[in-house]
Formats: sequence, structure tokens, C-alpha cells
Amino acid sequence: MNKILPLLLVLATILSCKTEKTTEIIVIGTLHKPEPNFNPEILFHILENIQPDFILEELDTSFFTSDFKHKSVSNSNERMASEKYIAKYPSTKLRPYEFEGRNEYRINTGSRPTDGLTTKLIDSLNNVDLLSETEAKIHNKYKALIEPLIIVASKSPENFNNPSTDSICAERQYYQYTMLSKITNKRNEFATRFHTKPNGEKISYRDGYQLAGDFWDLRNQTMAKNIMQISEQHQGKKIVVLCGFMHRYYILSELKKLTADKNIIIKEFYEE
Repeated sequence: MNKILPLLLVLATILSCKTEKTTEIIVIGTLHKPEPNFNPEILFHILENIQPDFILEELDTSFFTSDFKHKSVSNSNERMASEKYIAKYPSTKLRPYEFEGRNEYRINTGSRPTDGLTTKLIDSLNNVDLLSETEAKIHNKYKALIEPLIIVASKSPENFNNPSTDSICAERQYYQYTMLSKITNKRNEFATRFHTKPNGEKISYRDGYQLAGDFWDLRNQTMAKNIMQISEQHQGKKIVVLCGFMHRYYILSELKKLTADKNIIIKEFYEE
């Protein structure tokens, strides 16, 4: 009897592992504002086809009540579609996964508005032919990479939710934060222009832009970890993640690493 009991416990553990339901994560790249090709109604129908248990939104906890209801419904596709879906399927749960205090963090560190000021200055220098040939080539490539994304963003959502578009987004963001930094780190204009942070300290465009690139990594990595935490807390559930489609490549890349060897699959919304 003493030998049989441990054996039964082992068998029970094996059986429970085999019958544990797989968690599904569906990352949907979105356009935040309604357009003819992507609006709350289109997103609502996508959600209806998926029938998720959880809808995760690119918002932090400040946008939600303590029981995870929207404090207000903006004109964003995600909030309007999820509100309509929850009204029809009230058992579905909403959750935030955004980096907490994103905008305040950027303003306080000085990465905003120096990120925008820096790219405007690069553009101005290029327009009057003050960049070197190598620098101009980098900047022109950066600008060119947005064109195919504008085209796919005007098409049906499958067109901005696929590996091909993800790869263009990844290259575009690489040029934004890695390649443009080759210009800002070399040219004196970016070391001698400053922005004053809320605490009164000055920060150069060069340093502010470096912080903006660092935050792009930190934000996306944090969002992926938050998604993973929610997924692990609700095993066996179907979880939809709504994110601006420029974030999709990064979030998917991180999730693939975080879900390795776990009973979690990552799917496209149009996959059966």
C-alpha cells in the first residue's frame, strides 16, 4: 500500500498535465483611430469570431476602475469595440498591460519632447543639405520605410497583422532608434541644443533621443511581461492583446521567448 500511493500520485500528476487546457494568445495589431478599413465595428466582429475570455488593452491601470471597467470610453477603436463586446458578452474580462505612467515617465526623463525635436532637426539639416552623404542616406531610408506601412495600414487588418509587415515595422524602428542615433551621436548640433525638464534640469537633444530609444525597448519588454503575467494567472484561457500595429513585432518577439516550453500558443486572429 505504501508503494501504491506514491505511484497513484505520480499518475494523477501526469494525467493533469496532459489534460491541462492550452492558453491561447492572439496579438492583434490595430489602428487607434477609426478608419474605413479598420474601425470599432470591424474590430468587434474580429472579437466575435475569436470569442476571447480576456481582452488586454494598451492602457495602464489609470484608465480603469478597481474592477477593471473603463473609466471613460474614448473614440479609440479598441475601447469602443471592447465596450460593445463586453456589453454583449459580459463574462469577458478587460485588463490593462501598458507600462505604468508611460507619458509622465517620458516627460520627466526628458525623452519627450526631445525625441520629436531631434527628428525635426535631422529633417531640417537634410532639407538644406547639411548632412553628410552617409547621414543623408540613413535619414532618407528612415523616411522611406514609413511609405509601405502607410499603404498596408489602409488595407484590411490582415495586411498589417502578418510577418511581412512585422519585419518592415522592425526595420523602421531600428532605423529610428539605432541608425538615426549614428547622426545624433556624431553631430554637434544635437549636443548643444537643450530641453528643460520639469525638474529644471537641462538635457541635450542627443541624450534625450538616446533615452527615447532606451524607453522603446523598456516599454515593449514591460508590456510583454505584463501580458505573460496575466496569461499565467489565467491558464487555459483565450487572451486577445490589442496593440498599435507598430508594437506588434516587438511584443510577439518577446512573447515567443517568454512562452518557450510553456503550454501557451500564439495565434493570428485569422487562424482557425
